[in-house]
Amino acid sequence: MGRPGRSGRFQFALRLPGRDLITMLNTEPKPQPIGEVPAQPLLQLSDAAATKLRELTAAEANPAIGLRVYVYSGGCSGFRYGMMLEDQPTGEDVTVEANGIRVYIDGQSTQYLAGAEIDYVDTLMGAGFTVNNPNAVSACGCGSSFRTAESAGSPGACHH
Repeated sequence: MGRPGRSGRFQFALRLPGRDLITMLNTEPKPQPIGEVPAQPLLQLSDAAATKLRELTAAEANPAIGLRVYVYSGGCSGFRYGMMLEDQPTGEDVTVEANGIRVYIDGQSTQYLAGAEIDYVDTLMGAGFTVNNPNAVSACGCGSSFRTAESAGSPGACHH
C-alpha cells in the first residue's frame, strides 16, 4: 500500500517483473496560473519591415523564401548585422515566423538577436532595415555594428 510522504503526499511502489517503478501522487491542489505571460519571440519584424519584405519577395515562386538574419564579428563596435533573402533554411537554423515572414537565424546568432526587432525606415537620408536590439549596449556612429555586455567581438576599424 501507500505510506505517507512529505507534505501530505503518498508514495506508491509498483513492482513490475524485474524492476521497481516508483511514482509520486500529489494530493494537493495545483495553483492555477493567473494570466500567464507568453514567451517573448526570438525576433520580431515591424509592420514596415514585413511590408517591405513582401514587396521584395512578391515575384518569388519559392514558398520557403525567407529573410536570413545573422551576426558576425567585425565593425568598430565588435559585431555586425547581416541580412539577405534565402531560398531555404539550413539544418542549423532556427526558423521564426514573424509578422507572416519566415526568418532564418543561425544557432550562433540567436544569443545576440534574442528580443530584437527588425524595422524598415525610409527617410530623406536613406532607406533600409534597422535592428532595434535590447542586447546591444553600444553601437558605432555608422549604425551598422554593435557591442553586447558579454561581447567577445573585438572592435576594429569601421568600413561602412
